[in-house]
Amino acid sequence: MKINIVGQGVKITDHLENMIKGRLDKFHRYFDDKTTAEVKLQPVQEQLKVEITLNIDRHYYRAEAVASDALSAMQIAVDIMEGQIRKHKSRIKRQRKQFGYMKQYLTEEVYESDIQNEEQSSISRRKSFQILPMDPDEATLQMEMLGHDFFAFLNAETGMVNLVYKRQDDADYGWIELEY
Repeated sequence: MKINIVGQGVKITDHLENMIKGRLDKFHRYFDDKTTAEVKLQPVQEQLKVEITLNIDRHYYRAEAVASDALSAMQIAVDIMEGQIRKHKSRIKRQRKQFGYMKQYLTEEVYESDIQNEEQSSISRRKSFQILPMDPDEATLQMEMLGHDFFAFLNAETGMVNLVYKRQDDADYGWIELEY
C-alpha cells in the first residue's frame, strides 16, 4: 500500500510516520498493493484532526476523527474505516465483477477555504472531481464509501449528469436525472 502523509500545521516526525504506517498495515489483508492511502493531520482548536482516504481502484473510503493526540485520533479513524470496509466487502465484490470492464478511475481534488467571513457567501468548501460513466448502483456505492449524502455521476446509459442521494425519511436512495 502506498501511503502519503500530509501535515497541515503539524510536523510529521519519524515516530509519527511509523505509527501511522503501522496502523494502516491492517488494511493489507483487505486490499492489494495498488491501494493508496492519504492521511492528513491538522490541528483543530486544541485537538488534532486525522483524515484518512483509501483509494482502491476507483472506490474510495474516507474516515476522519478528532482527538487530543495523534495516536487516539488515528485509532478512531482506522476503526471507522474498518467498519466501512466490512460493511461494503460483499457489495464491492459484486460491483467489481459487474464493472470490471471500466478502466478509468475516479479522481477527486478537494479545495478547502479557511476564510470565515460572515459577510461573504456561506460556501466554505469547494470540490471538483472528474465525472466518469457509471450506473446508479455504482454511484450509490461510491457515495456510501465516501460518506457523502449525495453523489454526482455521468450516467453510462444516457451520457447525462445524474445525482444519487440518501433519502432522510427512509433508508432508501433517490436518483435525479438532470435535464439540460
